[in-house]
This record gives sequence, structure tokens and C-alpha cells, in this order.
Amino acid sequence: MNQHPKLDDPLVLFMPSGKRGRFPVGTPILDAARQLGVYVESVCGGRATCGRCQVEIQQGHFAKHKIVSAPDHVSPVGPKEARYAEKRTLPEGRRLSCSATIQGDLVVDVPQDTVINAQVVRKDADDKVIERRPALNLCYVEVEEPDMHKPLGDLDRLKAALMREWGYGRLEADAHLLPVVQSILREGEWAVTAAIHQDGEDDVPRIVALWPGLKNEAYGLACDIGSTTIAMHLVSLLSGRVAASAGASNPQIRFGEDLMSRVSYVMMNPEGRDAMTRAVREAVSKLVDKVCADGQAERADVLDAVFVANPIMHHLFLGIDPTELGGAPFALAVSGAVKARADDLALDLNPGARLYLLPCIAGHVGADAAAVTLSEGPHRQDEMMLIVDVGTNAEIVLGNRSRVVAASSPTGPAFEGAEISAGQRAAPGAIERVRIDPETLEPRFRVIGTEPWSHEPGFAEALGPTGVTGICGSGIIEVIAEMYLAGIISEDGVIDGALAARNPRVVAAGRTFSYVLSEAAPRLTITQNDVRAIQLAKAALYAGIRLLMEKQGVTAVDTIRFAGAFGSFIDPKYAMVLGLIPDCELDKVSAIGNAAGTGARMALLNRDYRREIEQTVRRIEKIETALESRFQEHFVNAMALPNKVDPFPRLAARVPLPARRTPATADAADGAPRRRSRAERAARRNRS
Repeated sequence: MNQHPKLDDPLVLFMPSGKRGRFPVGTPILDAARQLGVYVESVCGGRATCGRCQVEIQQGHFAKHKIVSAPDHVSPVGPKEARYAEKRTLPEGRRLSCSATIQGDLVVDVPQDTVINAQVVRKDADDKVIERRPALNLCYVEVEEPDMHKPLGDLDRLKAALMREWGYGRLEADAHLLPVVQSILREGEWAVTAAIHQDGEDDVPRIVALWPGLKNEAYGLACDIGSTTIAMHLVSLLSGRVAASAGASNPQIRFGEDLMSRVSYVMMNPEGRDAMTRAVREAVSKLVDKVCADGQAERADVLDAVFVANPIMHHLFLGIDPTELGGAPFALAVSGAVKARADDLALDLNPGARLYLLPCIAGHVGADAAAVTLSEGPHRQDEMMLIVDVGTNAEIVLGNRSRVVAASSPTGPAFEGAEISAGQRAAPGAIERVRIDPETLEPRFRVIGTEPWSHEPGFAEALGPTGVTGICGSGIIEVIAEMYLAGIISEDGVIDGALAARNPRVVAAGRTFSYVLSEAAPRLTITQNDVRAIQLAKAALYAGIRLLMEKQGVTAVDTIRFAGAFGSFIDPKYAMVLGLIPDCELDKVSAIGNAAGTGARMALLNRDYRREIEQTVRRIEKIETALESRFQEHFVNAMALPNKVDPFPRLAARVPLPARRTPATADAADGAPRRRSRAERAARRNRS
């Protein structure tokens, strides 16, 4: 909230949350919302280009709230807003909160059709069996009672008993135990359970917790802090079972939808880093409450925790300013594994609880990618494995036991629904599956939260009052791929306007054409700009993959793994039709869900895995795509569907792909002569 509000500052009330505060005249409405913790989506970092931050200004006298609100209590429409309204659609009565500033008392309504962040959060752990060798162990021991003839202190006799009965050569104890060790020993009648923490072989084992009598359970946390969601598992350190899992949206979204917008927020707001660090730690703390309640455990039972995150989330969680990651050379403050006490990060667990953060691979390939690598183990096998985590900044790992290379590729937020006219996050009401009849060009689709497809009986009833609200990432991939397979768009991504005479779903939109996916309100269309946004995103990802393949000296990969929550819902066939990934046997392409969370569990339950990933990360070669001369060439070729030059024989054996158009057929299809390149003209002369 505004740190120093004045009584005469305008009062702003946000609905439907009811949060209010006073802000100086000239404060952008979006900034006021963020300070109050009101979620208003923003993808573009306040540049008035995404249109996600729309709000409605209410008019009238609100006696209950003692506010008189009017449209002229906000600044007039400025050039950026006018430009957005001209190029896109800004419904009547809506303003862009990043541009509109507060000029008087206001009641601001955040339209629920813009609040699309109630996404489906994948949180369940997989059933991977992990060999146990945790950094923390419980040791029950019976201690000799004090003897006037043996003037050894109670703690020293406890250490002696643990060394004698459990084979420790040396032991230290945390300072917080010193004031309570005597009372615990006497309460347990000289029988106690000690928690001993030893991460590395060279580390001195430490007594970090102590209980009277027998303590037969202790827990650890495995947590993946993503830019969009946070997933947490409560795990028994004794049995390895997952006692509870939970997931939640990352509250930092209110500061910026994508990672770079959050870095920008820190740069432009002196207290930005503190605010985002506090937000993510509070969210983690709430998840601790949730998993402890579900797992019937106490916070004091949690003695170890492993966290993974992308580099910017990693830094913000640790309280490190991430601005160096906002530009070349993308310097990390710390790249190696981080060990700390829970208290150091203000996490209220057992006073002796320890934290471990996996190492980051590079400036934009983080500890989450390291955790996925640990989980899938390309470095343990002979096959050439490709791991892709699709997000606003895709992380790519390629390799086998001989060599592993990694890169990041700036795909942007298109796959998450941003930059797409009807796009949204995965939430009830979002289209997630699409099929288009190649003969009639009629679509059918399935919506999150409903079982029937749109053409099946009971669809409208199953849909309920929410209706169809938009199209999420998996649906976007499928609709573009299906449009290509049905001949609605060419391999160059151009929507064929000639089809408007054949089907009314192909409609003119200025100088280009669009495809109407759903007629029901709100009318959902796939525009030419939407197709271009997906082409740009997938070309950036594929170009990064091709660079890594060149570094490895291979023209094909043996297996492909999609990591992350989004990757869980991508149909491999459509990803390949789109040209998002290289040609591969479809049964060798699979989604691995929250593999970062699995890697975190492995590091939690077996300290040997910590050493393994630390050594592996040191061996991984990071390729900086921006410095590679061939990136642009691969990018241009990857703009085509599925690719201008790379063959997809394995895909073609399973899916009937449209014939590639030669320059001559392209001219005929377009109905107009196309200016040929110099190379094409020379080739034509040679053929003559």
C-alpha cells in the first residue's frame, strides 16, 4: 500500500475484492492495484500493448464507501491507449490501468473476463521410487545419567552416546539447542531422539533437533517455484512417501506476467525486490501450512527442504536483486548450490531446519532445469535425449552420457495465451483440444472442466454458466496445427482468404483473414496476428534446439521429453506438426509433468543426488543463442510449418502432411504473381 498516504489523496476502491487505499494524483491505476495486492494481469510491463490490464471506472455516489466516482476522475485517454484501441479492441467503458492515472476518488471494477489467472495447477507427485539416503536422519539413543564422578556435561554425554551407538566420529550441535538440552533429556528420562544433519561426506554432522523419547517421523519439503505456479510436496524423510502435495499461483504475477517484466518492475521501483521476495516467501509459507494440514504434520516436524526455480525466481526467493539477469551477460549472483537455514529465509519450520537449492546451469537456465536433468538423467544414458520446458523463456537440454549441452530460447508468452487475441491461461472455460474437419473446415473442441466435445450431446449443459471463455496454450498449438492440416493456413502461416467463399468461418479482417473457432459469446477467432505470434514463438524454440543439435553433431534425437505443467498437456503430434520440436518417433515423445519437482524430491531424499547434479551442472555446456551466427538462419527456416528445410519423415509416416508448395504452386494458390528471389530466377533460367 502507499507508504505515506495523505488524507486529501484520492481514495481508490477496487471491486470485487473491496480493497482500498489512498494514492497521490497521477498514480497509475495498475500501480495502485499492485500496492494493494489486487490482481490485475499485465504481460507487457506497462507498455499498453497486451491489453490485459483492462479496468472499468464506475460512475456515481457510493454512499456505503463514501466515494463519488466519475470517469473524469482518471486521466484522459493518452497516445498509448489510443494506439491500442485503434489496433486492437478496447470495449466501451474500459481503460488500460497501466496508462490511466488517478485524478480523483474512484471505484474501479476489475472485469472477471480479464481475471484469467485461476489456472489449473499441476501439483501431484509422480510415483517414482527414490532410494533413500537423506541429509537428515533421526537417531534414538539412551544417554547415561549425570554422575558426580564423571563431570561431563549433558550435551557432551549425548554426543558420546550418539557417536558410540550410531558410528559418528564427531558431532556438533546447533546453538538453539543449548538452552533446552537438559530439560529435553530429563523429560525423556534420558532417552531422546536426535535429528542429525550431514549433507556432504566432508561436512561435520550436526545435531539440529532433539525430542524426548522416541520420535518416529520427520518431514522434508520439495518445492518448485515457477514464475506462474508454485508446487510443493511434503515428504517423509523416513519412508520416502509423499504425505501431501499442493500448488498455488505465484503471487508475483501481479508485478508482471513474465520474468522480464518483473525484472523491469524491480528496476523501476526501489522497493520492488523486497515486495516480490516477501510475496513469494509468503506464498511458500501458505503452502507449508496447506501440506502440513493435509499430511497431518506440524511445521516443527519439517527438518529439511529442497527448492528449485528458474534463475530470476531463485534470486528473488533468496532476496537477491535480479536486475543483472535483465541484460547481457546475464550474470548470476550465485550459480552453485545454496545451503542455508530455514530461518535465514524467514521460513517458520523447525528451528534447526536446513534448506538446499539446486545449482543454476546459466543465466537463463536455472535450478529447475537442473532438477529436470537430474530426474530424467540424459547424462546417465547412451541415447540422445532432448528435454524441453516450454514457457516464456524455454529451457532446452540435449545430451547423453558423453556430453550435455543446454540453452534458453526467448519464446515469449504466446504459448501461455498472451499475445493471442482469444488466449488465456488454462482454467475452466478455456478450449484445450481442437479438431478441424479438412472437408467442411468445421471445428470441434473440448473445454477444460467438461468431458463432452462441442459436437457431442450434453456439451452445453456440462459447460455451465462460465461458457467458453478463451483458448489456452495446448488449444492454441492444436488449432494452428489443425488449420495447417486442413489447408486453412499455408506452410508460411498465411490464412487462405479464398476459403471465405467455401466456409463462413474464414472471414476478412482488414487486409488479412481470420478463422472463427467459436461463434458463441465471446466470439473466438484465430487472427493472422495470432498465427504469426505462434510462428515467432515456435521458431525461437526450434532454432535453439537446432543449435544444440549442431553442437552435438546430430541430425536427429532419440527421445524427447516435455517438462513443466504446460508440457503435460501438449499433444506430441501437434507439437511436431507445428514444428515446435524436431522429427522423432511419436512414441518416443512424452510429457514428464513436474519433473523439476521430482528432481527436488530426489535431492531431498538422497544427498548423493545433490552431489550428482552439482557435478553434472559443472559439465553441462551452455550455448548462448544470441551469440550464435546460425540462430537467425534456423529461426527463419523454422517460421514455416513444420519447417522450411528440415524433413519430418517419421511424422509424415503417421500424419498426412500437406504437400510442400513450390514457388509455382504458391503463385497459383495466392492467385497473384509473386516476386521471385534472385536465386529462384537463376534456377528458372537454368531449367529453361
